[in-house]
Amino acid sequence: MSFSIDGRTAIVTGAANGVGLAIARHFLDRGANVMLADMDEAQLEREIGAEARKEESARLFAGDLRERLTVANLLSATIDAFDRIDILINASRQCVRADPLALEDDAVETMLQQNLLTSLRLSQAVARRMIRQTETEGGEAPRSAGSIVNLSSIAARVTQPELMAYSISAAALDQMTRGLAVALAPSRIRVNAVAFGSVMSTSLKNQIRENADYRGEITDNTPLARIGSPGEVAEAAQFLASDASAFMTGQIVTVDGGRTLLDPVQAPAH
Repeated sequence: MSFSIDGRTAIVTGAANGVGLAIARHFLDRGANVMLADMDEAQLEREIGAEARKEESARLFAGDLRERLTVANLLSATIDAFDRIDILINASRQCVRADPLALEDDAVETMLQQNLLTSLRLSQAVARRMIRQTETEGGEAPRSAGSIVNLSSIAARVTQPELMAYSISAAALDQMTRGLAVALAPSRIRVNAVAFGSVMSTSLKNQIRENADYRGEITDNTPLARIGSPGEVAEAAQFLASDASAFMTGQIVTVDGGRTLLDPVQAPAH
């Protein structure tokens, strides 16, 4: 079974920095057509604007995907550019630390809106497009009509009170992954997730910058004794997007250097 994504079209959200950007670049390097979507238009332009103008396989889309009209516009822009959608990578995420006892704090609502509902609405819209594509295509039906990959976190399984809101959104995203996997299986659309921790995401870089001891705390509680790279998450995303995982759906693939094997309460989760 092939790991190839050459010639396939992918939407990657959260593509202006960190893990989302790494996945988008990885997919482009492996021959995919990629629509890079992010709310931060200036950052998207700084990071990959020049490359996108040189490559016919790359397009940029800036907009707030919490808005339903923006979701529709993203799909239209992708179809206009590449005619179809084969892969969706929901990599747009936000991590907010908050006092779990602060009742006036809206962190949970914010995290659910950004990390769960945005991915759900976009997944629903993309899935409908994937279904229409297979209905209009002739010939033998493919094993997979499309692949949706959600980026989750090991915060769904480990306990850090100040990350309660983020953890709730990650756990909900995992369950959304399973629910959509069953709902879309008859249409041959696969839905999986990559739950990562101990990976040098943008949020982790910021935390290490603010706390010099944070890196050591993470590596001390990671069996492989290092922090992973965004590229290692990108490799896992490619696997789940490719035919190599054609018999996998509803799975949460963990990329964390073994961090969740130890799971001491309060140790840094990501």
